[in-house]
Amino acid sequence: MSHIEEMHPKLRRVIENIENVMIGKRDVSVLSLVALLANGHVLLEDVPGVGKTMMVRALAKSVGVEFKRIQFTPDLLPSDVTGVSIYNPKELRFEFREGPIFGNVILADEINRTSPKTQSALLEGMEEGSITVDGITRVLAKPFFVMATQNPVDYEGTYPLPEAQLDRFLFKLRMGYPSKSEEFEVLTLAEKERPIHKIDSVITKEELVELQNEIQHVFVDETIKHYIIDITGKTRKHPSIYLGASPRASIALMKAAQAYAFITGRDYIIPDDIQFLAQYVLPHRIILRSEAKFEGKTAEEIVSDIIIRTTVPVQRSLSR
Repeated sequence: MSHIEEMHPKLRRVIENIENVMIGKRDVSVLSLVALLANGHVLLEDVPGVGKTMMVRALAKSVGVEFKRIQFTPDLLPSDVTGVSIYNPKELRFEFREGPIFGNVILADEINRTSPKTQSALLEGMEEGSITVDGITRVLAKPFFVMATQNPVDYEGTYPLPEAQLDRFLFKLRMGYPSKSEEFEVLTLAEKERPIHKIDSVITKEELVELQNEIQHVFVDETIKHYIIDITGKTRKHPSIYLGASPRASIALMKAAQAYAFITGRDYIIPDDIQFLAQYVLPHRIILRSEAKFEGKTAEEIVSDIIIRTTVPVQRSLSR
C-alpha cells in the first residue's frame, strides 16, 4: 500500500476522512474506494462488531452520496429490494415505488441470510446498472456501489452465495480485529458520541463521477495485459483448483488496477498493482478441489503461489 502522501489529492482527503472513524483499516478503506471508483462492488466477510457497517457509512458520507441500507432476512422478498408497483385509485393507474436499491451506496447487510431468489434481485443492478420490474427497465443512480456483508462463523439459517453472484463482487475483504493500541483509540473516539456523526463529505457526487470517468484513461501497457492473462490462466491449470478465474476476473483485475494506480497518483499501471490486487480479486472467484481443501490449502495461498511463480514484465511495450 502506497503512502497516503502520494495519493491523488481529492482521494487522499476521502481516506483521511474515513480514518477519522475507522482506526487502523487503511487497506480496507483504500480498497473500498478503489472498488467505488472502478464501478465495482465489495463483499465484506467478517465477524460482527468489527466495523463493517461503519466503513460503508463513512465512505458514503465522505463522498456526499445517498446511502441506503438493506437488512437481509429469510422473509425478505425481491420487491423489498427493487421496489413495487402500487395502484393509485385517484389516477387510475399503477405507480412505481422505488426500493432501497435506488441509492448510490447500498449496504446489503448479512446478504447470506436471505433466499437465493432475493439475493438475485441485486444481480442485474450490480452488473447492468439497471433493474427490470413489471417488464420495465429502470436505470439506477450513478454512482452505484454495493457493499455486502456476511458472517463467516454463523452458518445456521444462511444461504451461501452462488458462484454467479460472488463473481459480481470486485473484492472480497476482511476487516480483522484491531490491535490493542487501535482498540484503545476506538474506545477514546466513542467515549462521548459516535464518531460517524462528526464527519462530513469532502468531495461531491459530481466530482466522484468525474473521477470515475478519468480512471478509464489510465494507461494499460500490453505487457501488463499479458501479465494479467498469465496469472488468471494459471488458475485454470493449477492442480489444486477445480474451477479457475474467468475472463471477467481478468477484466476486474485490470479495472481495479486502473483505479488503484489513479488513487496512488499515476496514469499507468505497474506490475506491483497487479500483484497487490490479485489477492483480493481472484480467491473468491476460484473453486478448490476437495483434495486441496482436505490438505488445508486456501484459495488465498494458492493465488499467492501463482503470483510468485509468474514471470513479472520488466520492460513495457512501444504501443503507447
